[in-house]
Amino acid sequence: MTKVHLLDTALPRAEGLADLLARRRLTVTRDSAAGDAAGAATLVCGGATETELGGTRGLVEAARAMGAGRIAVLTEAESFAVTEDLGGRLLRIALPAAPAGTGALRDGALMAAADLIAAPITTMAAADAATGRLLDLAARVARFDVSVFINGPTGSGKEVLARTIHARSTRADKPFVAINCAAIPENMLEAILFGHEKGSFTGAQAANVGILRAADGGTLLLDEISEMPLGLQAKLLRVLQERVVTPLGSQKEVAVDIRVIATSNRNMEDEVRAGRFREDLLYRLNVFPLETMALAERPDDIPVLAQALLRRHAVPGAAMPLLAPEACDLLAAHHWPGNVRELENVMQRAIVLCEGDTVTPDHIMLSARASLAALAAQAA
Repeated sequence: MTKVHLLDTALPRAEGLADLLARRRLTVTRDSAAGDAAGAATLVCGGATETELGGTRGLVEAARAMGAGRIAVLTEAESFAVTEDLGGRLLRIALPAAPAGTGALRDGALMAAADLIAAPITTMAAADAATGRLLDLAARVARFDVSVFINGPTGSGKEVLARTIHARSTRADKPFVAINCAAIPENMLEAILFGHEKGSFTGAQAANVGILRAADGGTLLLDEISEMPLGLQAKLLRVLQERVVTPLGSQKEVAVDIRVIATSNRNMEDEVRAGRFREDLLYRLNVFPLETMALAERPDDIPVLAQALLRRHAVPGAAMPLLAPEACDLLAAHHWPGNVRELENVMQRAIVLCEGDTVTPDHIMLSARASLAALAAQAA
């Protein structure tokens, strides 16, 4: 886990911020002095603390003393605002006051601040205890160079989890290459995976190294591998066993060093029994199994994911939309059959409908009919 050090003196809503960061499995240390925070990646403090340290120069020196490469300064203000300094290494976040009694998972401004602080460290926005346990397992398996099979519903974050494993592995500085086995025609998938020589088939006007060799030294994500044709499964099995690949049209074997992460939304035991997936390949891929859950089964993830998606899709140069507590309650009550992808659509609609900087229940449209009704109400 990556360390974030909070200087508590004059830090707005320090308890809630520490909780949100810890839920993402970041190591959070706290005190009122910078002396014992060695090894922190990010220093977070309040505006008054920056003044006590002698301004920006003193703050940078304090961060340098603990080895922190990033700084976030939080201050209280009437509206939410974010500015960057020192090439993006110094982040200033102005936090508007939250309604009395608002918890961290209903405080849109605080969730946005936590997301801004955590985003460069981890891409997986999380707050639910079940997701935390999954991240703990992912962090553990990341340290070992074994194949991982991630099973879970469509749109539940399997690729994000795969990228998290890669980022925490010894291969983090090498390529992460993803291929969706369901999105590529069967007659093209083999050439894309294994590469080909010039003239090896009609239309092969130039040689191509292929996805497997492009991922050499790094991680290969085989997304929705249950859609891979049986004939190609046998060839992939040989690559995984022998660690060599033979491009189409070539007789020469090329060594590859890859870590494979595979995903599927199907029950793979059923696929094996039905004869649609090779049992020996499944054993080769399923060294360490992980499973993502439907969004409705991890309700505490919903508000932090929603706020992170608002940040991602906010109009450049415009104020970042913040979730109102009532909007968080409405989102938590929905069953989310489309999981995170459905939530992303709803947040994009909210940005379209929200004319200010606060997303209220009136901007949460869960269907096209509701969207039309809300637009009609706004026009009336």
